[in-house]
Amino acid sequence: MKNDRQRKILQIIKEHEIGTQEALIDKLAQYGVEATQTTISRDIRQLNLVKGPTGHGTYKYIVASAREESGVPGHNSALNESVVSIDIAQNIVVVKTHSGMANALAVCIEGMNIHQIVGSVAGDDTILVVARSAENAETIANKLRSAFAY
Repeated sequence: MKNDRQRKILQIIKEHEIGTQEALIDKLAQYGVEATQTTISRDIRQLNLVKGPTGHGTYKYIVASAREESGVPGHNSALNESVVSIDIAQNIVVVKTHSGMANALAVCIEGMNIHQIVGSVAGDDTILVVARSAENAETIANKLRSAFAY
């Protein structure tokens, strides 16, 4: 049942611009699949879905697994275009993004499993990536610049 629902979710987000969990629940219901918000939230996390730009000024769910074998986002990733700047403040890497994209990009950064990262905090358009040291922050910033072609 779970696998069928998740396959249907992937089909729906591929065929439709779905920007909210509520819209996804409604679309699933149209296909005869009933699900709660909690279940959909869990599915989104398990499927590694993030919000990416539609090209119309809105956002939709996309699969964030477009990664190369190195663990960095692929060049076709919508997230590559969301980075505005990458800067360093001692042991903190500050990543500025277009409005609304910081959360999705933070998920992608955490998924890169860079061992020098202690953690990250994302707002609307800013991500603070905490490094173990100032030296590590430089390494992280360089990896992010390469990964996101910045």
